[in-house]
Amino acid sequence: MRARGLPLYVKVLIGVALGAIVGVVFGTGDIVGGISTADLGTIGVLVVRVLKMLAVPLVMFAILDAIIRTNVSARMGGRLLVICLINVSVAFSIGLFLMNTLEPGVAWQGHLDELAGLSNDQPRKVPDGVTLSPLDNVAKWIPESAVLPLVENNVISVVLLSILAGAAIRRVRKDEESAESMNAVALFIGGGYRVLMQMLAWVIEIVPYAVFGVVAHVVGKSGLGTFSALSSFLLVIIVGFVIHALGYYPLMAWLVGRKSPRMYLGRGANAIITGMSTNSSLATVPVTLQSLEAMGVSPESARLSACVGTNFNNDGITLYEAMAAIFLAQALGYDLTFSAQLTIVLASLMAGVGIAGIPEAGLIVLPLVLSAAGLPEPVVAALLPIVFSVDWILARCRSAVNVMADMLVAILLDRWMQLRGETPEPAVE
Repeated sequence: MRARGLPLYVKVLIGVALGAIVGVVFGTGDIVGGISTADLGTIGVLVVRVLKMLAVPLVMFAILDAIIRTNVSARMGGRLLVICLINVSVAFSIGLFLMNTLEPGVAWQGHLDELAGLSNDQPRKVPDGVTLSPLDNVAKWIPESAVLPLVENNVISVVLLSILAGAAIRRVRKDEESAESMNAVALFIGGGYRVLMQMLAWVIEIVPYAVFGVVAHVVGKSGLGTFSALSSFLLVIIVGFVIHALGYYPLMAWLVGRKSPRMYLGRGANAIITGMSTNSSLATVPVTLQSLEAMGVSPESARLSACVGTNFNNDGITLYEAMAAIFLAQALGYDLTFSAQLTIVLASLMAGVGIAGIPEAGLIVLPLVLSAAGLPEPVVAALLPIVFSVDWILARCRSAVNVMADMLVAILLDRWMQLRGETPEPAVE
């Protein structure tokens, strides 16, 4: 686990294996010097707290930085937004249908209550803090203080505030008298974003140790049966990815974008494989541009989608976050209303804005989405490291889906402009 040259997913796998061995051998007893597997589980809780501490400011600075650096007309930005919202709406519809039809989290019921510090006899209708009134849910997104969302880790309010602030900075920056001061603000935001990214890189390095501790604690207390239930979690999310990426995307590219599925998947294969191997849609941008050129998409539309849209077009992450939150709520026996599920969907959508360049973005966003779902803090801290143990598989699937989404957006945007007889506008980032 000390080999710095190993990829993160290899370290996580080693942590899972060693944790399982320790849990089987020692159970709930002492390991050495009075240290038990429960004490090791505390490591995971602390790491999740640090991730959650960094999550809100990182998302805020990422959105501000993306909005400030992006230079695109309101007309093109509006079209890009419409296409992205249609795509993500389909993704969420697929995710909610699968989760409510298959209910994979039910297989976990009873396994996680003790780990999360909940009583099996405790009746649970909806998570604490989740109201059945849609209007009350909307009211929670509008804070009484600008500082309150940061303190309460309210991701929806933070994103709304960040978008508003970013738009205001862009507007004020156009005034000659304020340009110099706004440039200084932009430099501060860019510097702050990079500082937070460095802090995140340090925390990510200790994630394998957190996984080791939690796996040892889980296996020691509940046995290996808990992790066997992860297969249903993996399967249903991968099915969601497959339906969205191999069903909806090629169909839209063909019916609307006039690009055959063979062209979309064949000429886009290099970008898809690169996204999966690098685990980053942002790092795949050069290959994505080459693939779009091979499909005959105009350079302007390709750049607008791949260079600008990739900051906001994260179908893979948003679909995963929403499905994971609903899965864990089902595992804890919560009866999520449609309103509560929409809150989770919106939180996933908001948290996915502007995080394309953040490494292991799923680890950062998921705690915020779970909090928005109303899951208690001890539940979030206890269960997240278990999900992290298999996140390395899903992370690569998410990145591939995000790359495919970027290509589809470029195709649809290009087709939109062709139908209107317009010359594509250059996108500058």
